Amino acid sequence: MMYQSPQQPCPGTLSRRQMLRVGSSTLAGLTLADLFRGEALANASTASKKSVIVVWLWGGPSHMETFDLKPGAPLEFRGEFDPIPTNVPGLMISEQLPLLAQQADKWALVRSLSHESNGHVNSTHTLMTGYPGVPIEMPPYQPEYPDFWAVSHKLAGPCRDGVPAHVAMPRMRYNGSAYLGGGYDPFIVRTDPNASDFKVENVSLAAGTEQRFTQRLDLLSQFDQFRRELDATGAMDSMDQFQRNASTLLTTGAVHKAFDIQHEDPKIRDRYGRFEFGQRVLLARRLVEAGVRMVTIDFPCVPGQKAFSWDDHASVWNIFEQMKIRLPVLDQVVSALIDDLHQRGLADDCLVVVMGEMSHTPRLSNFKGQPGREHWGHTMSLMLAGGGLRMGQAIGATNHKGDEVAERLVTPSDLLATFYNYFGIPLDTTFNNRAGRPTPLLPAGRVIHELG
Repeated sequence: MMYQSPQQPCPGTLSRRQMLRVGSSTLAGLTLADLFRGEALANASTASKKSVIVVWLWGGPSHMETFDLKPGAPLEFRGEFDPIPTNVPGLMISEQLPLLAQQADKWALVRSLSHESNGHVNSTHTLMTGYPGVPIEMPPYQPEYPDFWAVSHKLAGPCRDGVPAHVAMPRMRYNGSAYLGGGYDPFIVRTDPNASDFKVENVSLAAGTEQRFTQRLDLLSQFDQFRRELDATGAMDSMDQFQRNASTLLTTGAVHKAFDIQHEDPKIRDRYGRFEFGQRVLLARRLVEAGVRMVTIDFPCVPGQKAFSWDDHASVWNIFEQMKIRLPVLDQVVSALIDDLHQRGLADDCLVVVMGEMSHTPRLSNFKGQPGREHWGHTMSLMLAGGGLRMGQAIGATNHKGDEVAERLVTPSDLLATFYNYFGIPLDTTFNNRAGRPTPLLPAGRVIHELG
């Protein structure tokens, strides 16, 4: 039994005001513990150190301006940009991506990903669950099936105890855990890592608060014991572990150190770029090193860009003007990440994914003389780098106009099967849906074997 000085008040004697603070405090409440809910089921998978960083290009980057240009297509299809050779013979990408072109041996393209969803919400659902999404017009836009992030959070957990499984900068749109239940949401970072006063709340304790925090956890444990006695379902049985994980996050300092980007080498910070997107991606690398399994970065609005979206309708802006702003930024930041991972010996265990939920129409549209492209998922491209997979190749191909898959059709289920296999998650996994019926992890899908 721990000795307690007579001058020290008993931890259990809290005033009514202190009791209310405990109940309402995000720091010591259930919010942090919810980040770890369900990870107790991941004991068999946590031996895997594989992680993923996803650069999400919300709105849908056109393949015709990025990774699958068609300079020989009819005028109404081809864009303003020319393809340039990469350091892999025969593989060409946009002239707006010269740094990535010199790293082609370190990344791979999928040029034949195809789905039939044509809205942002249902395209995201289709790509991230494998189940075709239906058009949804009203919030909260929750998926009918659990998405890749929630499933991986539940079955793989973090790479290291005491850190979140998933950090999002900020939260990705139209995603969720569906019938897996709560507790699988990401740890969200909304602030700008490039700001001089950048700080992430809820990852460290202020000086002198460790004892009070421990007292609050003890009190919460007492509350949980009372609730557990009343709970006939057994749902409270694992809460102690969740609270211990939350305590570890706040007291060990591992994640706090990862978020302290000011201690990063200034030259590396410069290489990524001293702007929000560049520092978000650098922060993602730091978090992966700390043991976070999944980090997602939503491409923010960069200087000169009219909006944060890659949704290049002719009616909203000139696609080529906006691509000339976005693509050099994407080129600088992703190439810096790939180099950094290789130099640090992390490339084999960290998979980088650059993608959006759709592409845009191969045929150009025109609005009062302004060029653009409309929603399109039938042919789209994405980039993969690292993860110990086979790089230096383009998988699949589209026809000369870019509007039909000509070789090696890849479905969203194939893509997700590849991601789940990468994490060591069995593809024959089933979950009970809200009606209690066993539901497959994916409706179909095979691992993309070309990736090795």
